Amino acid sequence: MALPREPDLTLADLKILDFSWVGVGPITVKYLADHGATVVRVESHARLDVVRLGPPWHDAKPGIERSQFYASYNTSKYGIALDLGRPEARAIARKLAAWADVVVESFTPRVMRDWSLAYDDLRRVNPRLVMLSTCLQGQTGPHALFPGFGQLMAALSGFYEISGWPDRSPAPPYGAYTDFIVPRLAATALLAAIDHQRRTGEGQHLDVSQFEASLHFLAPALIEFALTGAVATRNGNRAEHAAPHGVYPCAGEGADPDRWIAVSVRGTAEWRAFCAVLGRPEWGEDTRFATHADRVAAADALDTLIMEATRTEDGRALMDRLQAAGVAAGVVQSALDLHADPVLAGWGFFEWLEHPERPPAPYEGHALRLEATPGRLRRAAPALGEHTALVLKEVLGFSEEEVARLIEEKIAW
Repeated sequence: MALPREPDLTLADLKILDFSWVGVGPITVKYLADHGATVVRVESHARLDVVRLGPPWHDAKPGIERSQFYASYNTSKYGIALDLGRPEARAIARKLAAWADVVVESFTPRVMRDWSLAYDDLRRVNPRLVMLSTCLQGQTGPHALFPGFGQLMAALSGFYEISGWPDRSPAPPYGAYTDFIVPRLAATALLAAIDHQRRTGEGQHLDVSQFEASLHFLAPALIEFALTGAVATRNGNRAEHAAPHGVYPCAGEGADPDRWIAVSVRGTAEWRAFCAVLGRPEWGEDTRFATHADRVAAADALDTLIMEATRTEDGRALMDRLQAAGVAAGVVQSALDLHADPVLAGWGFFEWLEHPERPPAPYEGHALRLEATPGRLRRAAPALGEHTALVLKEVLGFSEEEVARLIEEKIAW
């Protein structure tokens, strides 16, 4: 007995038991699921994944099956619901771990230990098991039991301190920022462990501290401090490598008066091209802006001139003219803009999937496409407990009567 699989996908023979929730774990596993892995996602019907309750919701109506936030992180997975506070549910989880090649979890370290589902427990039933544990600050150390979400980690790891303007409070990157960057490292480490497992038959436990992983994205600031003692802090849109370097207002479009363009100019040739596109050749002769160092030093005066010049410009048209002249420029796009973007449409980036409890909706496609081993969004994220009976019967061989009893007693859902 086995769950349906798609043998044309490169990871079709890989089996994953996914206990993770919220962001880092689900996104990490999603990469593998979309490339063919059979993923059984374990949720609690007693304590819901908080992302199920997070907006945006379909038709702006809250509901555990209406969150596109949750849906985007969990495509191509099977979903079961167990009450892991019950011994019989934990026994089912151990049987599923014996079936799996990989287990992924993202709780604080005590949770899996208290359930007797930690790596040392599970490798007794599956010696070749690869297990990935990812929590905020790792499995060991003084803050290992510190719970929280990506907003806290983005603050702890320094992203809030460097985001915003020096005379204002931090203006941090969107949302649980580290949830979106850590999976890039976690998925790579997991694939390496799976490769080792396949070559040697050996399992191993991966401890991915979201704190440590996040710091790699602040490497320049950390290196500069180590070498010079300089502490990076908020500096608005300023940059030593480019001037002008900022975001400037443009003419509104239709009912949207709030339009902007981001520009980054490096070197004399780009500076002169920028002046020519904006029809301001006199800026190129202004002694205040003669050299790159001058333009960095006079950034405030330069920004004031540019804002007045761009305010009446159509942002997209200006972007096209600047790019054609070799200047880095991009109009600031909203979510509505992205869904209408001709480049994304031409690439087929957004894919429509059907869900058993709501109308079809667009999902974000893959950020990369492997020519020889492409993945695909195979199905929508599962409804809570959507595949419980299927998994218990096809993977563990439970009878209809056993499944019915487990559901009636709310051990499963």
